[in-house]
Amino acid sequence: MEITSAMQDCIDACDNCHQACLQTALTHCLEMGGRHVEPNHFRLMLDCAAICEMSANMQLSGSRFSPKLCALCADICHACALSCLELDGMEECVRACEACEHSCHQMQA
Repeated sequence: MEITSAMQDCIDACDNCHQACLQTALTHCLEMGGRHVEPNHFRLMLDCAAICEMSANMQLSGSRFSPKLCALCADICHACALSCLELDGMEECVRACEACEHSCHQMQA
């Protein structure tokens, strides 16, 4: 299986979103407290990081399930971006989620 440029762009967007969500959740959100660590928001950020990592891995492996996972990844990234928009200091996470959502939509089944 050859990795196309669109697939590589999606892998890069997923990697970036994984890093942004995980790092922001475990540094900024924990330090801010309050609404930043509200369980639904915090879990969503960790879910987003996890699905992005899995999506990149499955694309790299050429999995036949990758397009379906990209569709789910796009949905979770969208939800995470909306949740992060409601809080202060979350701009990097919002940008990463929106870019990953867009890229995953292009790769989905």
